[in-house]
Amino acid sequence: MINFKALQEAKVQTSPYAYLLATGVLEKEQAKKIRQDYPTEIKKPGFMPLSKLKPKGAFKALVDDLQNPKMAKLLSGQFGVDLTDKPYIITVRRLSKTSDGSIHRDSLSKILTLLVYLNDDWNDDGAGSLRVLNGPDNFDDYETEVPPLTGNVFAFLRSDDSWHGFLPYAGDRYVVQMAFLTSQEELDRKEKRGALHMVLKNLNPFQ
Repeated sequence: MINFKALQEAKVQTSPYAYLLATGVLEKEQAKKIRQDYPTEIKKPGFMPLSKLKPKGAFKALVDDLQNPKMAKLLSGQFGVDLTDKPYIITVRRLSKTSDGSIHRDSLSKILTLLVYLNDDWNDDGAGSLRVLNGPDNFDDYETEVPPLTGNVFAFLRSDDSWHGFLPYAGDRYVVQMAFLTSQEELDRKEKRGALHMVLKNLNPFQ
């Protein structure tokens, strides 16, 4: 499913922090099939942990590729950190609300985050497109903008300077996220928190 060669050939940028943007990692027809097989449990905005979903078909093929040891080895080589023995969590989004995407740099529990985008078309006004920011205060002060289009994969090392986010957007925004973590304890904590969020979302019909 994943074009590992396209990912391998992406150049890691070092300013304002270590990141890469790969293109052509998935084809539009593949993404269409993935969306058709997207977990039906996802009905509200936000990321849901893969462990609470029931992958099938093309969607399962995608997450199987993410979990292939080849992925951790490839990213380890590109970013110069050993991820091969690190726990990871895969989370899945289908919908965004306007309060999502605020500027942040990820928690200390994350080592590296990879985002696989699955949308065939996107607007060109910046809304919903991830921005690599030079600081925490201004969406307009950015190095790179990443539309969440099929084939685009964005990965970055968490650091004190890894500011990113996207301008407010509400609607379908298909993305699968893989985050390598510092410890099994952090993975367990995130899994429990994700399960709690799912319960709360189901209890709140206005979310």
